[in-house]
Amino acid sequence: MEQGGSMATLANLTQTLEDAFKKIFITYMDSWRRNTTAEEQALQARVDAENFYYVILYLMVMIGMFSFIVVAILVSTVKSKRREHSQDPYHQYIVEDWQEKYKSQILHLEDSKATIHENMGATGFTVSP
Repeated sequence: MEQGGSMATLANLTQTLEDAFKKIFITYMDSWRRNTTAEEQALQARVDAENFYYVILYLMVMIGMFSFIVVAILVSTVKSKRREHSQDPYHQYIVEDWQEKYKSQILHLEDSKATIHENMGATGFTVSP
């Protein structure tokens, strides 16, 4: 019985201390909040504006880098496509040699006749049905 009473007193003391600390802390925070002057608010507004400016600057730099990469890829692709009409030996082979090779293949096609080769060694064998 005695121990239960001391525990209740201890809990009560803890509750009282907690309430006291809470009151002190809340009043301190309220007074501290009231102490923020108009000058500090102006400073905070300037910091916010500066942060916004830096955000815009960061976005501009990122968008600029991205667009530069995209434009570089586009230009390199267009240049590589245009290079086909230059003095590229591969392209010249396709344009000039291709027709000649095709014509010569057709000419050789007429020369080559179908030939049948008979296996003379296999004439003695008969195929069973």
